[in-house]
Amino acid sequence: MTEKVRLGILGTGNMAHNFASGLRHADNVELVAVASRDRQSAQRFSDEFELASHYSSYQSLADCADIQLVYIATPHSCHLENSLMCLEAGKAVLCEKPFAINAIEAGIMIAKAREKQLFLMEAMWTRYIPAIVKLRELLAENIIGNVQLMIAGGAFMPAYDPDAYLFRPDLGGGVLLDAGVYLVSLASMLFGAPVSIQAAGELGKSGVDEHDAVLLHHGAGALASLFVSLRASASPEFTLFGAAGRIRVHAPLFAPSRLTISVTGAEEQTVDLPFSGNGYQFQAMEAARCILAGQNESNVMPLDESLAIMQTMDEIRHQIGMKYPMED
Repeated sequence: MTEKVRLGILGTGNMAHNFASGLRHADNVELVAVASRDRQSAQRFSDEFELASHYSSYQSLADCADIQLVYIATPHSCHLENSLMCLEAGKAVLCEKPFAINAIEAGIMIAKAREKQLFLMEAMWTRYIPAIVKLRELLAENIIGNVQLMIAGGAFMPAYDPDAYLFRPDLGGGVLLDAGVYLVSLASMLFGAPVSIQAAGELGKSGVDEHDAVLLHHGAGALASLFVSLRASASPEFTLFGAAGRIRVHAPLFAPSRLTISVTGAEEQTVDLPFSGNGYQFQAMEAARCILAGQNESNVMPLDESLAIMQTMDEIRHQIGMKYPMED
């Protein structure tokens, strides 16, 4: 019988529901509790997922002795406070992306986890999706030669709602932290931290960024050309170009299930890599694997890389003039 890590969730919004649904397909994680500042919301969530416990305060869940790992599903602006609370209570933490508002916050979280010798990981679920695992294997085999270019992006046009977190600066809204982080993280996974950054963007009437384009120049000459927008519609996918061919990662790039491999002189090949559930289970399974193995971070999403990604996003925001009120 597989040993299971007992997990609690902070928050009952869309991300919490998606994550809890994904856990139905995880074999080494048991969801046991949820917390919300709204008692009725916690009760409804608990009933829906048949949980053993629910709490009307985040601190109560953090203090629960039966919980080993806490998934932070609260707004971006709360990630620092909520992660520190859980780490102080002796809990391992899986924090939803973006890891924090900025690199300063990320550094504080990482320092606390290392001080407490506790597991901490950014919940960048894309890295654990089977298609992305396969992509890394193909690149390790040098199937398309030296990869020098990544072109990636996506755009969607949600109805404007001033109360929605996406349009609220006080909650860490904006398209870069919400969706652009996937692109920056993928470029980091493939090429490492950039050596130079060029960014342009447009802020909306609510003060958050809605329309961004980024060019990352990485070591050994690799380039990542990225875009993300709330002012257009474009399928979220990306393509890698190497000296001997290209690999297209089909939409949606945050949870793909298909790759098309084009090698010079060979017939184009499409590989389907379907998975059960919604894909959120894979990151939870990696967190549980690390905890059960006594590891305080994952080598697939290392803490130093999460920090470097936040530093890249800080510079992008600086160049486009996007500053959050909590950074004043």
